[in-house]
Amino acid sequence: MADHTPPRTPHGPEGPHGPEGPDVPPHGPDGWDALPGPTAPAPAPTTLTLDDIREAQKLLSGVARTTAMEGSRYLSALVGAPVHLKCENLQRTGSFKIRGAYVRIAGLSAAERGAGVVAASAGNHAQGVALAASLLGVESTVFMPAGAPLPKVAATREYGAEVRLHGQVVDETLAAAQEYARRTGAVFIHPFDHRDIIAGQGTVGLEILEQCPEVRTVVVGVGGGGLAAGIALAVKALRPDVRVVGVQAAAAACYPPSLAAGRPVAIEPLTTMADGIKVGRPGDVPFGMVRELVDEVRTVTEDELSSALLLCLERAKLVVEPAGASPVAALLSAPGSFEGPVVAVLSGGNVDPLLMQRILRHGMAAAGRYLSLRLRLTDRPGALATLLGVLTVVDANVLDVGHVRTDPRLGLTEAEVELHLETKGPEHCAEVCAALREAGYDVVAA
Repeated sequence: MADHTPPRTPHGPEGPHGPEGPDVPPHGPDGWDALPGPTAPAPAPTTLTLDDIREAQKLLSGVARTTAMEGSRYLSALVGAPVHLKCENLQRTGSFKIRGAYVRIAGLSAAERGAGVVAASAGNHAQGVALAASLLGVESTVFMPAGAPLPKVAATREYGAEVRLHGQVVDETLAAAQEYARRTGAVFIHPFDHRDIIAGQGTVGLEILEQCPEVRTVVVGVGGGGLAAGIALAVKALRPDVRVVGVQAAAAACYPPSLAAGRPVAIEPLTTMADGIKVGRPGDVPFGMVRELVDEVRTVTEDELSSALLLCLERAKLVVEPAGASPVAALLSAPGSFEGPVVAVLSGGNVDPLLMQRILRHGMAAAGRYLSLRLRLTDRPGALATLLGVLTVVDANVLDVGHVRTDPRLGLTEAEVELHLETKGPEHCAEVCAALREAGYDVVAA
C-alpha cells in the first residue's frame, strides 16, 4: 500500500516536460472523480500542517497554474458584497485534480515509482493522474468504465496513461484497479483519501488568500472532501476568522449524516448532474479535517445546480461542470446568508457538450425561460396561425409545436396543441398564459 510520507521534491523533473495533450479536454461529469469509500481501503488519518501545503505549493511551481480570480458583478449585487470566482475550471486538465495527483506521485519512493501507479476514474482524477505521472516519468494505468465516452478515454490517453476499460459501474472499475495494484505492485492513487492529495488541493486555499486577502467566506464543493479539507486547513491556519462553507448536491450528500454521526457514514447516492461530487462515503482522512475546520456543509438542488451552470456561462462567460458550479448554486439559493467578500471555487470545467446542452435546457426551464403548455382550439383552417399570432404579440419565441387531432378526449371539432416556448422569465410566462386565456383559449396545462 502507498506510504504516507509528506510531499517532497521529486527525483524527476518538476516542470512540465513532454506532450500534455489538450489543456481542457471535453468530458462530462460522471461520478468517477470521487470513488465511494466502502470498497476502497483508506489510509489511517495522519497529521497535515500548513507547512505541508506550502511545500506542495513549491513542488507545484511550474506544474499547476495559479488560476484566475474573476469578479462577478451579478453575484456581487445578489449577495450584497463582492463575490469572486476562483477559476480551477481553467486549470491544466480542466480541474484542480492535477494538484493533488502530482504531489502524491512526486512523494513516492524510487521503488514505488518504478512499479507505476494505477487509478480508477473516467473524469477529472483520471486526467490529473495521467498528466502528473507523465510529467514525473512514471507509468500510469487508469481503469475506466466500458461505457466511458470516447472523448474522455482519448484525453486520458493523450495525457500519457494506459487506459483499460472494465466494468459498467464504479465498484467494478475500482475493484479491477485495486486488483491490478495487488497483482503488479503499482501504487493505487486515491482521488481524495490521502494526506498528499489533500496537501496538493490545499494550495488552492493559499492562492485564494494571496489573490483576495480581504476574503471573509470561501465556498467550495464537497465530494469525498479532499479539496474542502485542504482549502480549509490552509485558510484557517492563516485566517481563522474566514468562514469556509462546503456544498454538496442534495441527491448525493454524504457529509451531513456523517457529521451528525461523528464518523464517515455510507449512503446510497441518488442520480445527480453533479457527478463529480457524487460520493457514497466521506474519505477517512479528509473527514476529520472537514469536521474540525469547515464551518458548514450545505446542499443544493438539481434546479439550483443547472441555474448556476447557466449563470456561469451567460454572465461570467465560463464553462463550468455541475460539480464545479455547486458553490454558485449555494449563493443563488441563499444569497443573503454569506458574509463578503466571498470566493466561490469553480472546481472543474470538464463537461460533455451534449450533456451541457441538456443541462442548459434544464437550467433555462428552472429559471422560467422555457414554458411548455397544452391548449385546445377549434379544428379549422387558420386556427393555428391565429394562435401563433397571439404569441407574437406577447413576444414569445416558439421552439416546438405538437398538433393532435385524433384523441378520445377531444370533441369532434377540437384539436389540442402542445407548445414549447422560450420566454424572458417567470413574469413573462404568466403574461403569455394570461394573453392566451384572454384570447379565449382553454389552457389545459402550463
